[in-house]
Amino acid sequence: MQNNRSDLCEGPLLKKIILYTVPIILTGILQLLFNAADLVVVGRYCGELSVAAVGATGALINLIINLFIGLSVGAGVTVAHGLGAGKEENVRRTVHTAIPTAIICGIILTVVGVAGAHTFLSLMDTPDEVIGLSAEYLRIYFCGITATMLYNFGAAILRAAGDTQSPLYYLTAAGIVNVVLNIVFVRVFNMNVAGVALATTISQVLSAAMIIINLMRRTDCCRLELRKMKLHRAQLSRILRIGFPAGIQGSLFAVSNVIIQSSVNSFGSVVVSGNAAAGNIEGFVYTTMNSFSQTSMNFTGQNYGAGKLDRIKKIMYICLASVFVAGLTAGCTVYFFGRQLLSFYIPGSEEAIHYGLIRMAYICLPYFLCGLMDVTTGLIRGLGSSMLPMIITVIGVCGMRIGWIYTVFRSEKYHSVQSLYLSYAISWSLTFITELIVFLVLFKKIKNRKKSASAY
Repeated sequence: MQNNRSDLCEGPLLKKIILYTVPIILTGILQLLFNAADLVVVGRYCGELSVAAVGATGALINLIINLFIGLSVGAGVTVAHGLGAGKEENVRRTVHTAIPTAIICGIILTVVGVAGAHTFLSLMDTPDEVIGLSAEYLRIYFCGITATMLYNFGAAILRAAGDTQSPLYYLTAAGIVNVVLNIVFVRVFNMNVAGVALATTISQVLSAAMIIINLMRRTDCCRLELRKMKLHRAQLSRILRIGFPAGIQGSLFAVSNVIIQSSVNSFGSVVVSGNAAAGNIEGFVYTTMNSFSQTSMNFTGQNYGAGKLDRIKKIMYICLASVFVAGLTAGCTVYFFGRQLLSFYIPGSEEAIHYGLIRMAYICLPYFLCGLMDVTTGLIRGLGSSMLPMIITVIGVCGMRIGWIYTVFRSEKYHSVQSLYLSYAISWSLTFITELIVFLVLFKKIKNRKKSASAY
């Protein structure tokens, strides 16, 4: 088959970055549209409590799976470095290590998610009226989590090789199946949240199957041969070294969101419903910006592997400018049409819509700050350093938000959802500034090291 492989080390950067990023943006938006279908279907056919039940699981799902999703980042960076340096055997070993790693991660997550669903939700103070439905949704969702792992690891490999189109095609097909099954299971068979969970699981299996088939049909060093799957020590070590800190970062990021979700839960199911709907809509802004983070990581990774450091500085400027424009435009647009958008999720619930608009005002408008932060994270990871952004994020995002909740938010004067949401923009700003400084220092050290080596 023809491999949609792109050399990220040659040619005009702006054009390549835009062409590379657009399919990632579309993939993310489609994924969110299909996820939004879950909430829209249960909102229209099952009611406000079902929306709250599904919405209450989001932060918890991210907390549990982010550690393992981070390992796919390690696989992608390792493949990008190998391709840039022309080390094809290293790439082959990485591919054949990544896929069994994804399967092992999926099995672990299934056991943890199914067994601990109700306990985890209880610890988050999930309202009694929705916890049963939330637990049911979680258990079914985690039964298909191995497929999610395979899709993410496979997509990371393809994107590192320059192919951002195939994951888009596969997600489109799986997403259409998801929407159709949502309606059939909920509307026809009256399965409520269990129906949307089952539809999600089936679509995840389909997308994973298509990714694996793609890898098996490739003719380059990214080709997957099932009989050659093996945990190669050197490649697994590198995947873990880069991916584990990324996973820890994502998980700790989610910890702060779980704590915030718990605080939101304390205001009752109406606020939870509005928060869930607004959070789902905001995801469209976030995925647009986060796509540039993936671009900055893979472009930096290939050029770092090829020793083309001068292009990395240009990558930084282009990605930061692009994410600023995209984030500001998308954030303002979503907020402007906020009431209409929220009405799709929670029709007829004016109070819930009101609380959804409050969240959007405090998060959507300054959301470009989060995009700037994510791009600098991608730049640092592309250089092969994953521990630094983890430490910075733990302190700047997680530490700051948790500290805010247990100090400012606890005071009677600032005990409101507005105060809670304000912590997001502050944490994004602090973390972005710190990460940008760290990247510039790290890049300068690498450049000086290369000059010293060439002098000899």
